[in-house]
Amino acid sequence: MSKHDEHIIEAIGRCQVVIRNGQVVEVGRPVIHDCPLARRFACPVEDMTPEAIKRNIEARIRTFGMCTPERQVLAGPDFVIFGASELLSSAVRRGDLDAAVIVSDGAGTIVATNPALIQGIGGRMSGLVKTSPIPEVIARIQENGGVVLDTATATIDQAAGVALARDLGHRRVAVTTADATEAATIREGFPEAFIVAVHTTGISREDAVALAGAADLITACASRHIRDVAAKKALLQAGTSIPVFAMTPAGKRIILGKVAETDQQILVQGARLPVDGAQSPTPLY
Repeated sequence: MSKHDEHIIEAIGRCQVVIRNGQVVEVGRPVIHDCPLARRFACPVEDMTPEAIKRNIEARIRTFGMCTPERQVLAGPDFVIFGASELLSSAVRRGDLDAAVIVSDGAGTIVATNPALIQGIGGRMSGLVKTSPIPEVIARIQENGGVVLDTATATIDQAAGVALARDLGHRRVAVTTADATEAATIREGFPEAFIVAVHTTGISREDAVALAGAADLITACASRHIRDVAAKKALLQAGTSIPVFAMTPAGKRIILGKVAETDQQILVQGARLPVDGAQSPTPLY
């Protein structure tokens, strides 16, 4: 790999991790102490420490090649039922969406129409801040129907990704974003886009308000402001420990489509939102 190979992710608890040439070289300190989802990882994070998070990231590198030329890009089974990648891959598989604009380590912003590609990339990826192009990963994505926004730089630009998807002829386009300003820009430029707000731990109250006005779906992560602001406007909540809020009828349809597709037992009931689970990330941040 190139001496310029560098990938920066915000992992469990908004902990910044730097990976260079397949090695974890820097791990920050998480802002939360416990996460029920992290305890269910293939390499569980029981104690929210830099050392435990480093072990988790190193396990991802070993098992599916995250941030390396060995990166596996396809996956089938759900990791969680209402995760962003699970909801989007399900919607594309059903034909409710044409394509998803997502972000991949080693490739940056991509347009994906293959449900297994959406799940394989998104279901295994934490919040990606910056990445470098890895030719092998880009080629693997392209072989499986993905289109990379910029193969030379692996730039992350979700608004440009939606524009690319439209240029490719897709009309029902979903896009993930962790940035409230970007979400508002996409909503203004592409009113018909299906916007999924992800990686919301630690966002400000102002950004929570902005996302509540721009996004169709919002993952709450460990955000207290999303639970406070967005939940009060939401039409539907999926899950309780790490809730996902449908802010629009379109978001509601995507979640209910997933419910109809799954063979898992599901409880549906009316309630004033948010509904807190027995286990939630602590502290909410």
